[in-house]
Amino acid sequence: MAKAVRSARVNTTRELILTTAERMFAERGVHEVSNRQISEAAGQGNNTAVGYHFGTKADLIRAIVQKHAEPIEARRRELLAEIGDTPDLRDFVTVLVRSSTDHMAGLGTPSWLARFSAQLMNDPALRMIQIELSLNSPSMLRIVDGLGELLADLPEPVRRERGDMARHLIVQMTAEFERALAEGRPTTRATWREMADGLIDGIVGMLTAPVTT
Repeated sequence: MAKAVRSARVNTTRELILTTAERMFAERGVHEVSNRQISEAAGQGNNTAVGYHFGTKADLIRAIVQKHAEPIEARRRELLAEIGDTPDLRDFVTVLVRSSTDHMAGLGTPSWLARFSAQLMNDPALRMIQIELSLNSPSMLRIVDGLGELLADLPEPVRRERGDMARHLIVQMTAEFERALAEGRPTTRATWREMADGLIDGIVGMLTAPVTT
């Protein structure tokens, strides 16, 4: 019994630290927040609590990414199953976008995931944590392969460039939408679902735009 109680207490503490760190990173920036500050904000008497439970700041960031990666991956698999065996370009983009925005919608308001992800995007080393986890996802690999096949007529450098554009659009636009919701500011789209509609339209248009020669 005592072991079970201690395990539950540890899990609660870890979850509190993760939530606190995600919020602080999103609001202030990853490099502006120390592990000590996170421990204090999480109400931990021991200022080394972050290091005890997670290790380095990079380990803490990886844990936050992994926490959200699992439900996003589950949603991505569901959406892939819905589009069947002969998906078109819009189908793959829809799965790519909605797997994230559906999860973000479920987090409620305020949430911090999108702004946290935008912070990672600005740091090459931290960005690789997200990319590595994505590349280990079978569903993401199917999307990447599917988009590659459907865009095979584009020159390889253009495909890579537009892939980068799509990633930045998803990260930055969801971060701006999340920030507006948290601050109570008006948004062009009323809901995450409607916001995703516009994002999907924009990415499909960008991927299929003519190439300047």
